[in-house]
Amino acid sequence: MPSLSPAMEEGNIVKWLKKEGEAVSAGDALCEIETDKAVVTLDAGDDGILAKIVVTEGSKNIRLGSLIGLLVEEGEDWKHVEIPKDIGPPSPASKPSVPCPSPEPQISTPVIKEHTPGKLQFCLIPAARNILEKHSLDANRGTATGPRGIFTKEDALKLVQLKQMGKITESRATPALPTTPTAPLPPQPAAAPSYPRPAIPPVSTPGQPNVAGTFTEIPASNIRRVIAKRLTESKSTVPHAYAATDCDLGAVSKVRQNLVRDNVKISVNDFIIKAAAVTLKQMPSVNVSWNGEGPKQLPFIDISVAVATDKGLITPILKDAAAKGLQEIADSVKALSKKVRDGKLLPEEYQGGSFSISTLGMFGIDEFTAVINPPQACILAVGRSRPVLRLTQDEEGNARLQQHQLITVTMSSDSRAVDDELATRFLQHFKANLENPT
Repeated sequence: MPSLSPAMEEGNIVKWLKKEGEAVSAGDALCEIETDKAVVTLDAGDDGILAKIVVTEGSKNIRLGSLIGLLVEEGEDWKHVEIPKDIGPPSPASKPSVPCPSPEPQISTPVIKEHTPGKLQFCLIPAARNILEKHSLDANRGTATGPRGIFTKEDALKLVQLKQMGKITESRATPALPTTPTAPLPPQPAAAPSYPRPAIPPVSTPGQPNVAGTFTEIPASNIRRVIAKRLTESKSTVPHAYAATDCDLGAVSKVRQNLVRDNVKISVNDFIIKAAAVTLKQMPSVNVSWNGEGPKQLPFIDISVAVATDKGLITPILKDAAAKGLQEIADSVKALSKKVRDGKLLPEEYQGGSFSISTLGMFGIDEFTAVINPPQACILAVGRSRPVLRLTQDEEGNARLQQHQLITVTMSSDSRAVDDELATRFLQHFKANLENPT
């Protein structure tokens, strides 16, 4: 499992693009790996034959450096290749290796061993045991998929599902835990459990309605976990400051109408990206990142544009945005957004960036504040365009009500690098640029 992004610690095997025994040339796509940011294709580094797929499709949380497949040179007997003894199939990080208890477990042992004469021996974690007891199921009717033969909660839920589907015709309660105390214990009431159990809320299972006190576990993708980690770090370590202003889109609307006549389609968001890039060029002191000890002025203006996906918010980067024209910005944003939604974004297309823009206007949001994407110092939150009546004076000095299309932008800034005065001046310049697009 290779490192395909700076923050990557583990990956998921989405799909193998080659089969065992298939010839591979250097540069051929071997498999698709889901990283903390996107789905990336892993290319072969040498010619050879894919002899063994060690980690199958759909495997999750494979640690970096773990063996996922074996290549052999052409002409070798790939059918009888042996997996190195010191490197075996990796264990998912979500199922940590828990040692099995001794034959005579103590009362406080967290992993419980079950044994039925003539059948396999299982190590049960408390959550799995609780589910089996609740549904009167025998662990020996299932398969332990955890490391070192541990019967996990997921294995127990699979048994429950098989029972509901009618594929298990007979069931019995899991036998009570045999214990051998090291010292005589006082008599316990018959109804008391023979060992203490952690208070674990019941888990809802497919096919059953939710009742009070139950919940449904939703597995988090690598992308979602990394987003959660970075947002938490940002809000807990970066001193956020906020400033907002209203911009009049009247001039932008006129320019767009003229462009439509020439069959050129540019969105309001494209104008906002261009205005932000031009403003950063005018005020390089805002185009900075925080390096831990102080601000670092960046020599490039790369705008990160937030794109919503079912896996979370991804921020592809529009390189050298200040030097691009509106049509080029529009085409680039569309291409990057499609790559994001198809999961084909390359690492260099989402790593870095000097300034972020997040837009929620298409969802009817008037204004909002966004979380800074470290080590960047600023992010601009853009709301929807809305009509507002304002009192204006005509050329003859007569006052009259006139409708204006306004949009609210709110900048979150890292106070360590961009103080309130600098953030305010940036918004003033941005407003002037957006309201004078020509």
